[in-house]
Amino acid sequence: QVQLVESGGGLVQAGGSLRLSCAASGSIFRFNAMGWYRQVPGKERQLVARIATGGSTNYVDSVKGRFFISRDNAKNAVYLQMNSLKPEDTAVYYCYAASILLPDYWGQGTQVTVSS
Repeated sequence: QVQLVESGGGLVQAGGSLRLSCAASGSIFRFNAMGWYRQVPGKERQLVARIATGGSTNYVDSVKGRFFISRDNAKNAVYLQMNSLKPEDTAVYYCYAASILLPDYWGQGTQVTVSS
Protein backbone atom coordinates (compact mmCIF):
# COMPACT_ATOMS: atom_id res chain seq x y z
CA GLN A 1 0.00 0.00 0.00
CA VAL A 2 1.29 3.42 -0.96
CA GLN A 3 0.23 6.67 0.66
CA LEU A 4 0.36 9.95 -1.20
CA VAL A 5 0.37 13.18 0.76
CA GLU A 6 -0.13 16.52 -0.97
CA SER A 7 0.92 19.91 0.28
CA GLY A 8 1.31 23.43 -1.03
CA GLY A 9 -2.25 24.46 -1.73
CA GLY A 10 -3.70 27.72 -0.53
CA LEU A 11 -5.17 31.07 -1.49
CA VAL A 12 -3.45 33.19 -4.11
CA GLN A 13 -4.38 36.18 -6.24
CA ALA A 14 -4.83 35.82 -9.97
CA GLY A 15 -1.47 35.93 -11.70
CA GLY A 16 0.30 34.41 -8.74
CA SER A 17 2.06 31.08 -8.35
CA LEU A 18 1.86 28.01 -6.16
CA ARG A 19 3.88 24.82 -6.01
CA LEU A 20 2.14 21.61 -5.07
CA SER A 21 4.10 18.70 -3.68
CA CYS A 22 3.14 15.04 -3.49
CA ALA A 23 5.18 12.79 -1.25
CA ALA A 24 4.87 9.02 -1.61
CA SER A 25 5.41 6.62 1.29
CA GLY A 26 7.41 4.27 -0.89
CA SER A 27 9.39 4.11 -4.09
CA ILE A 28 7.72 5.68 -7.11
CA PHE A 29 9.79 3.69 -9.58
CA ARG A 30 7.04 1.04 -9.67
CA PHE A 31 4.57 3.51 -11.13
CA ASN A 32 4.33 4.01 -14.86
CA ALA A 33 2.92 7.48 -14.33
CA MET A 34 2.15 10.00 -11.65
CA GLY A 35 0.32 13.24 -11.88
CA TRP A 36 -2.40 15.58 -10.78
CA TYR A 37 -6.15 15.76 -11.21
CA ARG A 38 -8.39 18.56 -10.05
CA GLN A 39 -12.05 18.72 -9.18
CA VAL A 40 -14.61 21.43 -8.55
CA PRO A 41 -17.98 20.76 -6.93
CA GLY A 42 -20.49 19.31 -9.33
CA LYS A 43 -17.94 18.42 -11.99
CA GLU A 44 -15.92 15.34 -12.84
CA ARG A 45 -12.33 15.04 -11.79
CA GLN A 46 -10.10 16.37 -14.57
CA LEU A 47 -6.58 15.26 -15.43
CA VAL A 48 -4.29 18.29 -15.24
CA ALA A 49 -0.80 16.93 -15.75
CA ARG A 50 0.97 13.60 -15.95
CA ILE A 51 4.60 12.54 -15.92
CA ALA A 52 5.82 9.11 -16.94
CA THR A 53 8.72 7.18 -15.49
CA GLY A 54 10.89 8.23 -18.41
CA GLY A 55 10.05 11.87 -17.84
CA SER A 56 7.62 12.54 -20.66
CA THR A 57 4.81 14.89 -19.69
CA ASN A 58 1.24 15.66 -20.72
CA TYR A 59 -0.95 18.61 -19.81
CA VAL A 60 -4.55 19.56 -20.30
CA ASP A 61 -4.72 22.37 -22.85
CA SER A 62 -5.95 24.96 -20.37
CA VAL A 63 -2.73 24.80 -18.31
CA LYS A 64 -0.12 24.37 -21.04
CA GLY A 65 2.65 26.94 -20.69
CA ARG A 66 1.57 27.81 -17.15
CA PHE A 67 1.86 24.57 -15.18
CA PHE A 68 4.92 22.34 -15.05
CA ILE A 69 5.11 18.88 -13.55
CA SER A 70 8.30 17.25 -12.32
CA ARG A 71 9.34 14.26 -10.27
CA ASP A 72 12.22 13.50 -7.95
CA ASN A 73 12.69 9.75 -7.81
CA ALA A 74 15.27 10.01 -5.04
CA LYS A 75 12.75 11.80 -2.83
CA ASN A 76 9.75 9.78 -4.04
CA ALA A 77 7.99 13.02 -4.84
CA VAL A 78 6.10 14.72 -7.63
CA TYR A 79 5.61 18.45 -7.97
CA LEU A 80 3.29 20.77 -9.84
CA GLN A 81 4.53 24.31 -10.38
CA MET A 82 1.55 26.50 -11.18
CA ASN A 83 2.20 29.97 -12.61
CA SER A 84 -0.06 32.72 -13.89
CA LEU A 85 -2.93 31.26 -11.94
CA LYS A 86 -6.47 32.10 -12.96
CA PRO A 87 -9.71 31.99 -10.98
CA GLU A 88 -10.80 29.02 -13.11
CA ASP A 89 -7.86 27.05 -11.70
CA THR A 90 -9.65 27.01 -8.35
CA ALA A 91 -10.24 23.38 -7.37
CA VAL A 92 -9.16 20.59 -5.10
CA TYR A 93 -6.00 19.10 -6.57
CA TYR A 94 -5.32 15.40 -6.16
CA CYS A 95 -2.05 13.61 -6.66
CA TYR A 96 -2.23 10.12 -8.14
CA ALA A 97 -0.01 7.18 -8.99
CA ALA A 98 -0.71 4.66 -11.77
CA SER A 99 0.88 1.27 -12.29
CA ILE A 100 -0.23 1.26 -15.92
CA LEU A 101 -2.56 4.07 -17.00
CA LEU A 102 -5.47 4.60 -14.64
CA PRO A 103 -4.84 5.81 -11.07
CA ASP A 104 -4.25 3.13 -8.46
CA TYR A 105 -3.59 5.46 -5.55
CA TRP A 106 -4.85 8.92 -4.63
CA GLY A 107 -3.79 11.59 -2.22
CA GLN A 108 -6.27 13.28 0.09
CA GLY A 109 -6.40 16.46 -1.99
CA THR A 110 -5.28 20.01 -1.42
CA GLN A 111 -7.41 23.09 -2.02
CA VAL A 112 -6.21 25.76 -4.43
CA THR A 113 -8.18 28.99 -4.49
CA VAL A 114 -7.39 31.79 -6.92
CA SER A 115 -9.04 35.12 -6.23
CA SER A 116 -9.74 37.63 -8.98
